[in-house]
Parts: sequence; C-alpha cells; structure tokens
Amino acid sequence: HIRKTLKLTGVALVLTSFAQSVFAQNYWKGYTAYLERDYATALKEWLSLAEQGNAGAQQNLGVMYQRGEGVPKDFVEAAKWYRLAAKQGDHLSQLMLGGMYERGEGVPADDTKAVNWYRISAEGGYALAQNDLGTMYAKGDGVPQDYALAYMWFNLAATSLDVAKSNRDRAADLLPPELLAEAQRMSRLCLEKNYKSCGY
Repeated sequence: HIRKTLKLTGVALVLTSFAQSVFAQNYWKGYTAYLERDYATALKEWLSLAEQGNAGAQQNLGVMYQRGEGVPKDFVEAAKWYRLAAKQGDHLSQLMLGGMYERGEGVPADDTKAVNWYRISAEGGYALAQNDLGTMYAKGDGVPQDYALAYMWFNLAATSLDVAKSNRDRAADLLPPELLAEAQRMSRLCLEKNYKSCGY
C-alpha cells in the first residue's frame, strides 16, 4: 500500500509540475504578446488563466480593460478583475482597486474603501500604495486628516519612490518638531514590524 501511494504521489507531483509549467508558458506567451501589442493573443492567454484563478493574469486583464487595450475600455470589468487578484494578495491590484474607489471608476466613489485597499497594499510593502495612503491622510480623504501618519507613510515609500520624498518633506514642514519626531519614530517601528500595525 505504501509503495502504491508513493507511486501515485509521484504521478500527482509530475502532473502538478506539468500543469504549472504549462500555466507559466501560457502566462509568458500572453506577456510577450502584450509587449508586442498583440492584445488579442494576450487576452486569449490571460483570460483562460484568469478564469482558473491566476492572480497575475487577473491583474493584467484589469489593466487591459482599464486602458481599453484589445478590449473596449470598461472600468466595471477592470474593477472585477482587480478585485479577484486583490483578494488573492496581489499588491498592485489592491492599489489599482483603491484608485478606482477614489476616482469612482467602475465602482461607486468611496474614499473609505479606497483607504482600505491602499492600506492592505501598503502593509504588503508596496511603495506606491504607501504614497497614496499618505496622500489620503494628508488630505483627510476617507480618514481623519493627520500629517504625522501622512509623513510616516510617505517616509516608508520614500526609500524607493522619488515623489514620496517630496511629499514627505511637505508633510514635515506642516508638523511641529515633537510631532515630526513622533512620525519618524512611527516610521522606524513600522519598518521593524514589516509594515503591520503601523501608527500610534
């Protein structure tokens, strides 16, 4: 029985490995086609993968529908694909979905939901989302206005994003010295905690 189970497990592993290999080939075939602006081929490859739950393909379909590349521009469809990928932990899709809520594209405008998606992406270490979350705190959109929290998120994003550096410096100018020191302390702690439970 053990030998039979091991043999079956080996077959399952080979089949799983083969399926992942085909999965990857189809994904990259779509990616190459997309770069060559052969959107029909990209759509064909990615749609099949996206329907099977591939987050990368779902995100890419979101981009195609948002931009109208090879398909009619359709924000509702873009939001649908972004949401599916975002729920699987795709940080770019979380950011893009947050932006759609902020602008009211394909979903009702809702700053609170925008902040929620930006935060999920930001806590995953995604610098663009950290910058956008900082902007929401600076403006007081979807959250109470708070320049110290804005500074913290801008400061975290500034390690890899130039626009976040200038945003951080503008936020610093609006903070009294003791609050600026607190914002810098929160930045350090947030980084140490790998972006989880950041803030006061």
